[in-house]
Amino acid sequence: MRALILVMDSVGIGGAPDAERYGDEGADTVGHIAEACMAGRADSSAREGPLRLPNLVALGLGEACRLATGRVPPGLEGRVERGQFGCACEVSKGKDTPSGHWEIAGVPVPFDWGYFPRTTPCFPAELTRAFCEQAGLPGILGDCHASGTEIIAEFGERHMRTGMPICYTSADSVFQIAAHEETFGLERLYEISAIARRLIDPLNIGRVIARPFVGTSSKDFRRTSHRRDFSVPPPEDTILDHAAGAGRDVVTIGKIDDIFAHRGTGRNMRGDGNMALFDATLDGLASLADSGFLFANFIDFDTLHGHRRDVAGYAAALEAFDNRLPELLSRLRSDDLLIITADHGCDPTWSGTDHTREQVPILAWSTQSSSRIGRRAGFADMGATAARHLGLPEPMQGAHF
Repeated sequence: MRALILVMDSVGIGGAPDAERYGDEGADTVGHIAEACMAGRADSSAREGPLRLPNLVALGLGEACRLATGRVPPGLEGRVERGQFGCACEVSKGKDTPSGHWEIAGVPVPFDWGYFPRTTPCFPAELTRAFCEQAGLPGILGDCHASGTEIIAEFGERHMRTGMPICYTSADSVFQIAAHEETFGLERLYEISAIARRLIDPLNIGRVIARPFVGTSSKDFRRTSHRRDFSVPPPEDTILDHAAGAGRDVVTIGKIDDIFAHRGTGRNMRGDGNMALFDATLDGLASLADSGFLFANFIDFDTLHGHRRDVAGYAAALEAFDNRLPELLSRLRSDDLLIITADHGCDPTWSGTDHTREQVPILAWSTQSSSRIGRRAGFADMGATAARHLGLPEPMQGAHF
């Protein structure tokens, strides 16, 4: 008996009831991708035609979309063959990665994050001065709201000449630092990111993200998989804490350990991209002891395609993930629990480059006949369900299904 939660990062299924407050009324990541595919607007060298996700559909993705929006996206019609399906609305106040993941793990965020203003410069002058002094930096570049790939293209060559890191933010509660792995150094980037983490604690900023990249010019700069998030820890114990405290085997995949500030995250396994992360998930499952818990994040949907508003790439990534699912399902035991979900949306058809406030799917694999979980008021029900399955203390928030 084991439990797994897989987070398809940003795979939202329609605007949350409060989406208007976030400027996201009408956003629908999966629905709009499916419509674009059906209309031929997502054809590329990697894929063409309607969105094909037969394994996710068999687990209930299309019907989860129906619960969230009242309709099944084109191409996702089909019978739910084995599983429980539903959708959930976030109760935390953000639409960011930590809020979504912490809530899935049983701890909604009860406070407002701090954010940097949409000005240039966007960082307080005293913060920038302290950062440069304590990190021994000649200055910083950027100091604005920006897309990560665009700001690296704009300032990357100057960064390599001057040694000044590229610092920027987004609509999330985040301080991001981009630097060249070779000319600046990966360990040096991590070192200054840790300094920034200490400095922004009083501002209640959720994450400092170290964003390493390689390349020789703006024409070939590329971010690498050596990203590292420096997060504040969750305000209460999550299912990870409960599992670790009970001596259970815990395996985390991808950036889960960073998101939870390495608290209760057990053995972490990483990979460069979704397919490598899927390989790591299979390896982690093979080594997961009985009564153990595996928590995985698949980042490419969000980072490579959602934020870049790449509809065709997002569709191809969904199809590639779907194609790998039979490998995972064939390795599950009859008493295992698998939940596939998301942490927020990032509609690639939406304006801007930020996350979108959306409902998320809940797809729970089961050896029993299909059933309906329904609409859940909070992501924490997933953590409560996994905890109940493993016989762990259930988080203070959430109701198991």
